[in-house]
Amino acid sequence: MDFPVSPRRAAAARRGFCAQYTHHHLVVFVLTFFSYALLHASRKAFSNVKVSISNQWTPAGINTSLYIVDPNMTWNGSDLFPDHESATIFLGLLDTIFLFSYAVGLFISGIIGDRLNMRYVLTFGMCSSAVTMFVFGTVTEWLHFYNKIFYCCLWVVNGLLQSTGWPCVVAVMGNWFGKSGRGVVFGLWSACASVGNILGAFLASSVLQYGYEYAFLVTASVQFAGGWVIFFGLVTTPKELGLPDAGEEENESAAQEEEANRPLMSGDYEGDSESSYSIQAPDNDNPTQAIGFIQACCLPGVLLYSLAYACLKLVNYSFFFWLPFYLSINFHWKEAEADQLSIWYDIGGIIGGTIQGLISDLMQKRSPVLAVSLVLAVGALFGYSRSPNSKLINAVLMTITGFFIGGPSNMISSAISADLGRQEMVRGSSEALATVTGIVDGTGSVGAALGQVLVSVIQGGLGWMWVFYFFILMTFLTILFIIPLIVREMRSAWRNRRTSRLAG
Repeated sequence: MDFPVSPRRAAAARRGFCAQYTHHHLVVFVLTFFSYALLHASRKAFSNVKVSISNQWTPAGINTSLYIVDPNMTWNGSDLFPDHESATIFLGLLDTIFLFSYAVGLFISGIIGDRLNMRYVLTFGMCSSAVTMFVFGTVTEWLHFYNKIFYCCLWVVNGLLQSTGWPCVVAVMGNWFGKSGRGVVFGLWSACASVGNILGAFLASSVLQYGYEYAFLVTASVQFAGGWVIFFGLVTTPKELGLPDAGEEENESAAQEEEANRPLMSGDYEGDSESSYSIQAPDNDNPTQAIGFIQACCLPGVLLYSLAYACLKLVNYSFFFWLPFYLSINFHWKEAEADQLSIWYDIGGIIGGTIQGLISDLMQKRSPVLAVSLVLAVGALFGYSRSPNSKLINAVLMTITGFFIGGPSNMISSAISADLGRQEMVRGSSEALATVTGIVDGTGSVGAALGQVLVSVIQGGLGWMWVFYFFILMTFLTILFIIPLIVREMRSAWRNRRTSRLAG
């Protein structure tokens, strides 16, 4: 999106990019980064052990639990599914259930996050989700309790609990980091999801030899401990330490610039200008009210970015949920090797989000950078779909695909969501960050949930190649939603340049 600034403010921002941050900013950056990384690590644990779970749920499955006397004994006591295809469909259904409940939870959690202490909300979500993961993957296996309805109910609860994470961490970051340099800061910070995927893959693969239940045990324990660190260590807003909020600094600097550019002889407009200034000036005596859900949806760019993210997150999360499974089934690689190889997609997303965020800061525009990356993503998807049975070539193509798919996805869900929640129209109600983030990410999760159903259906009926064609189609739709945003930004930039020339 477009956020025009004057040359004087841009130069000052460049000079003070590092000086404006304190050790408090670093602590907030690290804590929010790893809190969401741990949430993603627990999700990755499930996607990385799908083959083992499928084996356990079918008569031909081998139970590798340490608590069975004969490790080669076949479990036939309760045939949950007759074959691996039925188990795979149910695993895809669980992904869909999780994403739908996650999407619903995002719309609710965004509203709650703007009204309650986000530290409490985030702590509750992390700890409760860890308990749910532990029951789903560890307790049920230890007790040999396999029930479809119970699994579905647990996954609905887990989706709702995990939805508390993203709106809160983005809002906290938005409170601490202003628009100056937000692209590169959030581009680097949004790697938390990819780092979580890598951490989850590492944890799962390191204990998978002992049984898939230990992958859930380890990730849930680490996440639960992280929740308590957040409770005792996170400061959600600079106001808690007596420092100015990032939004207030932006508003104050804008008001000062407007005051500096006001003509000395303002004549009849003096009273109106003074009144306008008093409205926009921060008033610390009166706490800001959280913006309503409908108001947030009507903010410029929110709906278009939400629809674009629905298509893009469908592709990104399909790689997240199905990539290790695809590598194991399509190339017949070992599950642990597929888990470790899949991290290259996330590495590409980390690099892509950081570089593209930096470029968008330099251009002072977001959507053109997204559009160029997504056009290149079409070629990357086509190339990866034809990867040979070579781990080196596959890893290289996977990294390129992650760069052009994961990078834009990270930008929309973090930096752009923060821009949308901090635009001028909500200056009088700055508590909009979590609500806007919940709308954007919630709409994206609806698209991702529908995508998991379609991926399993397309793969079962037509094969993996048609799944990649489907990804290419969704990428094209994402570009179509971004084109109107590019046109709006160009018009806004032209009007701003014209206004600057007239003022000069």
